[in-house]
Amino acid sequence: MENTKITRVTIDELKELQSIGKQTFFETFAENNTAENIQQYLEEAFSLERLENECKSEDSEFYFVWWHTKIVGYLKLNTGMSQTELKDEKAIEIERIYVLKEFHGKKIGQIVYDWAHTIALQKNANYIWLGVWEKNERAIRFYEKNGFVLFDQHIFKLGEEKQIDFMMKKKLS
Repeated sequence: MENTKITRVTIDELKELQSIGKQTFFETFAENNTAENIQQYLEEAFSLERLENECKSEDSEFYFVWWHTKIVGYLKLNTGMSQTELKDEKAIEIERIYVLKEFHGKKIGQIVYDWAHTIALQKNANYIWLGVWEKNERAIRFYEKNGFVLFDQHIFKLGEEKQIDFMMKKKLS
C-alpha cells in the first residue's frame, strides 16, 4: 500500500517500540480482560529492559510499520531458541503482529504478514507458526485466510489468568 513502509527496529528506538507495543496490546485485549491483568502484562512484557534483551537477541527481529511518518504497528519474529515454544531451526514464529485500531481495515495487517512471509522464505523456513488467543476471532479468521491451520494449543499467561492460545502454522515448502 502506498505510504506504508516497514523498517527494522534499532536499539535506539526502544521507547517507541514500548509505546506502540503497549498501545496496540491494550486496544486489542483490554475490553475482554481485567484491568489488573492487562496492567501486569504490559509492565512485564513491555519493560525497557526486556525489550532491550529481545532486540539484542540474534534470533528475534522487531519491525515498525509506518503510515507516512507515524508508527502504526509492529511485528516481532522469532527463530531458533527465541521461539516461545517449538524451537525448530526450520521454523519462524510470528510472536506479535499488531496494528493500531484506527488503521484496522486498511490492509496494513496483510502488508505486515506478507513481509513476515517473505522473510521466512528468505531464511528458508519450512513453516511459519504463531499463537493466537482462542477468543480473538478476527485474528483467527485473518490467519486462516492466509493459509494457517490449527495444530495445537498452549497456555498464555495474562497477568494472573491462564488463557488458551490456538497454535497455527503454515507450511512454506
